[in-house]
Amino acid sequence: MVTPLLKLSFGRQTGLAAVLVLGGLAAGCQSRSPETTGSIGGIALPSFGRPQTAAVIGRREVESLGEKYGADPSDVTVALRYAQALRATNQKPQAVAVLQQVALRNPKNNAVLAAYGKSLAEVGRFQEAAEVLQNAHTPARPDWRVLSAQGAVADQLGDHTRAQGFYEAALKIQPDDPVILSNLGLSYALGRQLPQAETTLRLAAAQPRADARVRQNLALVLGLQGKFSDAETVSRQDLSPEEAAANTTALRALVAQPNSWKALKASEARGSKPTRQIAETPAG
Repeated sequence: MVTPLLKLSFGRQTGLAAVLVLGGLAAGCQSRSPETTGSIGGIALPSFGRPQTAAVIGRREVESLGEKYGADPSDVTVALRYAQALRATNQKPQAVAVLQQVALRNPKNNAVLAAYGKSLAEVGRFQEAAEVLQNAHTPARPDWRVLSAQGAVADQLGDHTRAQGFYEAALKIQPDDPVILSNLGLSYALGRQLPQAETTLRLAAAQPRADARVRQNLALVLGLQGKFSDAETVSRQDLSPEEAAANTTALRALVAQPNSWKALKASEARGSKPTRQIAETPAG
């Protein structure tokens, strides 16, 4: 059974399954993460590409990488792998600390800056993340992963127009990418451009590599427009009938609130939200 993806809490009221996707970056491997996605009621931060999960990375492996890093902090590849392992085991502040030191030693290494910027975003240091990410690539050689991550951060900072510009630039390099499209659709939704959000998320969901979070973002936007039957149909692609119905009930309750947009924004600030995705950046 798939665990419900949308969970927004408003005060003591819980319940909206919703996911946003951030097309972004990650240090370590170059493969994309099908699990990277974001969220609307409180934008979920990117997981850079698909970092290894805690289930895959054990404590001993993390300790081993930590020992290798401690023995030679100047080894960029080891440092990036260690930071990725820390992130994958939910030790995100520690990953930031490692990447900060690596970035100080390698201020012009784009892969390092990309990983550092994304890690800063994961711990809610959005303004710092924006400043680091803008130096992680150049106008002459733009990186779509960095552009997508910049869009996710701009959305977190409330500048949705700027975020959409980043996503559109990323799509010129990586057309029809479901992660970027999903993040763009959620950005439109946050800007109350719901028809445009729906069109974009439908396109994202139609892509072969779209995952459950993309579809749940689409369900969220459908629900926000009062299209509850359509939203439940989309949710049932990944959730049980009972879970899909529960999400629809939560959506109805959200939309019925006179201050639903205010509640959505508040949940975004608290971090209980839809899911955004970030794509991985090569380790260099």
